[in-house]
Amino acid sequence: MAKIEKTLSQAIAERRATPSFDGAPIPEGDLQRILDAGLHAPSGYNMQPWRFVVVQAPEQKRRLRAASFNQAKVEEASAVIVACGDADGWRKDVDLMLQQGRAGGMPESYAAQAHNSVTNYMLSFNADQMHGWLNKMVMIAFTHMMLMAEVMGYDTAPMEGFEQDKVHEVLKLPLSYWVVALLGVGHLKGEDKYNGGRFDMAHTVFGDEYGKPLK
Repeated sequence: MAKIEKTLSQAIAERRATPSFDGAPIPEGDLQRILDAGLHAPSGYNMQPWRFVVVQAPEQKRRLRAASFNQAKVEEASAVIVACGDADGWRKDVDLMLQQGRAGGMPESYAAQAHNSVTNYMLSFNADQMHGWLNKMVMIAFTHMMLMAEVMGYDTAPMEGFEQDKVHEVLKLPLSYWVVALLGVGHLKGEDKYNGGRFDMAHTVFGDEYGKPLK
């Protein structure tokens, strides 16, 4: 019998940061679908600077847990997607991005301009600015994956508690990689997290300028 999926609205409204997972394996096809959602996210100049390391082996999850302030759900999750950004990816990927763009209908004049624009833009960043840009781009893809997993009936736990250097060591990451967040995926074990609530729109949304209510 086919599994009934949640609507996107349901997934957004019902999602919780899962406190504990049962560790049951995820079918390869489901994991591929979740990852593919991330690969379809938008990014600045379509540079797609995200890189994902999927940790499923028990011993590797144990090592990753030790690099993540000993959070048990890192080891309990069926899979942990370590979402990184490659600070040097644009150097290698700009030509491929433009090649794919041309194949999709990108005008040649725009492609020539984009090559210069991407290069100048990326070279203008210092290390902190590059990390800030990677954080933004990678988290768009991260959210795509998280919501796709929720739509498919999986539980998720986004995690920002980890030590950059130690995760690099465990996963043998290139020096140009910046670890942005970890996404635990699996099925809930025990009780779900309480509903922490959300501020209402009047608290956080303004119309036209700060302080004016949205009409």
